[in-house]
Amino acid sequence: MTTQTMGVTFSYSHTIGRLDNAGPSFRNPVAMARGDDDLMYVISRSQEYRPDCLRVTICTVGEEYIGQFARGSNGVGEWFSAEARLAWPSSIALDKEGNVYVTDEWFNTVSIYTKDGEFISDWGTAGSGDGEINGPSGIHFDAEDNVYLVDAKNNRIQKFTKDGKFLEKWGQEGSGDGEFNMPWGIDLDRSGNVYVVDWRNDRIQKFSPDGQFLMKFGTSGTGDGEFNRPSDVAVDKEGIIYVADRGNDRLQVFDAAGGFITKITGDATISQWGALQLDANPDKWKQRKVAHGLERQKLFIGPTAVEVDDQGRVFVVECSGHSRIQIYRKIAPSFLGLYDGARL
Repeated sequence: MTTQTMGVTFSYSHTIGRLDNAGPSFRNPVAMARGDDDLMYVISRSQEYRPDCLRVTICTVGEEYIGQFARGSNGVGEWFSAEARLAWPSSIALDKEGNVYVTDEWFNTVSIYTKDGEFISDWGTAGSGDGEINGPSGIHFDAEDNVYLVDAKNNRIQKFTKDGKFLEKWGQEGSGDGEFNMPWGIDLDRSGNVYVVDWRNDRIQKFSPDGQFLMKFGTSGTGDGEFNRPSDVAVDKEGIIYVADRGNDRLQVFDAAGGFITKITGDATISQWGALQLDANPDKWKQRKVAHGLERQKLFIGPTAVEVDDQGRVFVVECSGHSRIQIYRKIAPSFLGLYDGARL
């Protein structure tokens, strides 16, 4: 008897977020990290002319607002301090103790905060030498609490201790195996293998923990399995690979060998935070009832990040005007027994 695997499918759960400058909201979110007790840490990159709106929001998967920390910096006056040293934050990760690490591609630093948002320290030096950084983007911890950092403008991956001591590096500019053209997102699987979004080459590359090239998939385009400037990658405990295909406004899902499984284009509903804002302005509810084109609001626009957890939940971060996170649940594949080609 043989078995046949039915395809992996997903069910939409709910949406978190609304566009605002402070409080229970996001302002151009670009990345998120999952903590204990269903906590979420979400970076709002805001705009350069509104550094006061740049922050890290703490909330739960159930959309309970906990608080926010960090401030934006415009480089002058009271805003320019270590605690406020965020200008172009790009990624976020948590160490084993729950401390929060945020990369900043303007200052070329990694800022460290407690799980409650108290500033601890930062590290990073601009440059192209070993341990120096130019435009850091994705960040991820391995099982030993070491940091894998995407050094985007240097077209390489660097590995550090969590206090910033340089350990190793790999990669250079190009389009060959193991080469990069503005890499961005990063994730590790259960074996410690490293997946990197090769942004300008429109592909995903996989490496061993010490940087040996293992495989690649993807090419430029709009078809299934093709990418248009992908921004992030995540790998779940079964080895399923998720790619935020930003330029194509979709999430694509692949098997462990890089074979296309399915795509998701968005199913957003009004979040709890959004409903509270509409309840405070009843006329807006009336306007929505007569507005044209509201169906388009459910679709992704420029998804920038994707995260997964061990409960089978998939989190898709949208920057742009939506400023929200859509959450899905993976429905495990089913296995059908077959005997001589006949279903049992």
